[in-house]
Amino acid sequence: MKELNFEKLPDEYDIIGKKIVDAAYNVHRNLGPGLLEKVYEICFCHELEKRNLKYSRQVDIPIVYDNLVFDEGLRLDVLVEDKIICEIKAVELVNPVWEAQILSHLKLTNKRLSYLINFNVVNIGQGIKRFIK
Repeated sequence: MKELNFEKLPDEYDIIGKKIVDAAYNVHRNLGPGLLEKVYEICFCHELEKRNLKYSRQVDIPIVYDNLVFDEGLRLDVLVEDKIICEIKAVELVNPVWEAQILSHLKLTNKRLSYLINFNVVNIGQGIKRFIK
């Protein structure tokens, strides 16, 4: 878990986070590793919906630079309850650059919590990383 500051997250984030992790476990238990990211994303969102969580898929992140707004380039996989970012992967090895990418997403969106979920693992518990800003 990456801690960027010491301000405690509201309890609501923990409640939603537990549902996110449960959804990921359920998808992995039913599908196992070895499929495409898009398949996991679709099924993960279905599981979020079953847990009464609102989500948006493939959300564009605008970049503000030099008082200009650029609407192209960055996109996050799933935004849950307009609060928590979920990046979905299905890879053998997690690239450390993705951790930097998640931290950038948190900064650019002013969100506080994110999960990197890699479904291409034997044990999904080893495939979930939590990031706090």
